[in-house]
Amino acid sequence: MNKLPSLLAVAMAVALSGCASLVPRSTEVAPAIPAQWPAAAAAGTVDVADIGWRDFFVDPRLQSVINQSLDNNRDLRVAVLNVEKARAQYRIQRADRVPAVGVQGQMTRSGGDAPVSEQFSANLGVVEFELDLFGRVRNLSQAALQQYFAEAANRRSAQLSLVAEVANAWLTLGADNEQLRIAQATLASYEDSLRLTEARRQLGGASALELSQTRTLVETARTDVARFAGQVAQDRNALVLLAGGPVDDTLLPTTEVTEVAALRPLPAGVPGEVLLRRPDVMAAEHTLLSANANIGAARAAFFPSISLTGSIGSASSELSSLFDSGTRVWSFMPKLNLPIFQGGKLRANLGVATADRDIALAQYEKAIQSGFREAADALVLNDSLDAQLASQQALVAAAEQAQTLSQARYDAGLDSFLTLLDARRTAYTARKSLVSTQLAQQSNQVALYKVLGGGWHERG
Repeated sequence: MNKLPSLLAVAMAVALSGCASLVPRSTEVAPAIPAQWPAAAAAGTVDVADIGWRDFFVDPRLQSVINQSLDNNRDLRVAVLNVEKARAQYRIQRADRVPAVGVQGQMTRSGGDAPVSEQFSANLGVVEFELDLFGRVRNLSQAALQQYFAEAANRRSAQLSLVAEVANAWLTLGADNEQLRIAQATLASYEDSLRLTEARRQLGGASALELSQTRTLVETARTDVARFAGQVAQDRNALVLLAGGPVDDTLLPTTEVTEVAALRPLPAGVPGEVLLRRPDVMAAEHTLLSANANIGAARAAFFPSISLTGSIGSASSELSSLFDSGTRVWSFMPKLNLPIFQGGKLRANLGVATADRDIALAQYEKAIQSGFREAADALVLNDSLDAQLASQQALVAAAEQAQTLSQARYDAGLDSFLTLLDARRTAYTARKSLVSTQLAQQSNQVALYKVLGGGWHERG
């Protein structure tokens, strides 16, 4: 009886002491990305991952819509629940590292040719606690922990993607509203011209060709009005889905492409330092660490394992005297399991774990490569779209001036209607292209912020 506490103490000391680690010591990562960003972004100094989305998106209407989506979006809700699930799975796996102590009460009645007998017992003990001599249980616990970290990073990645999607949907709605406004204004102007041309035709001052050409302008603008009206409706539906419910009309953009970026984010440091802070890259890294830990667990399965079962309690043939003196009993049952032949099962399990690690390594390297490509593309477009926007604004000013002069010359009889028609089409196309360029520039700011790993913190 006095030996049991000593035996349990020895078992606990062995189990909780440092165990042999069979996890691969290092895994070489070779993403093969350039050491520097594209030349267009070489002067960047802002660490984007430290910027909260409220600091970046300064329009209060857009902030409200983003906040609503973070509260109600179902995809993000699933990501949050996956984190909770992974945390619970880790706690389950971690529980195997400590003994599970339980109380058991039992009554046994037996009989036959002999008289019926009864035996009562009550025991406190540990059942099948594995001494983690080679780190199998510890590695399984570490693998579950890394999976939990990966799901947490996936949740941050989902939030970052949601913020970017909401911002893009909000900007697209504003751009299509502006395109609709331009088309409606152009249609009204063309309809006025059509009425004037019809009157001149009746008086003999305009040809049938001029009348037909004016009608083509009207119908083209009417087609654009119908098309943009449909796109605006679709944009609103997309925004409602992302926000997880109806969005108040006062929070929607009206007829402009809003400057949503409070600053022009450029990455600080070399590509590796920046990209490793992206949530999706962090998730891939934790998945790789989890797969590495599983290799250690698979290797430990080749070695002997010892599990302990022990109990202390009372036993008596009478329930009323179960806890009287002289009824105490104890048991201690160590069990050794030595794998000898299992038909290649252990080696196959190690092969699966190794293949999973290699797959996770390739996915980790691809995540870094994809992140560099996305960031490099956005950085290159940064200056390009600025130049396009400046040029497009100058084009609109020139086209509108040309339309005004052409109208005056046509009214004075100095130019043909074909010249005026071409000037009108050019001005209309230039105004529409300007809105598209503005949208592309703002969307690229959102994309740059996302691909550099910012936007999942909230400040203020």
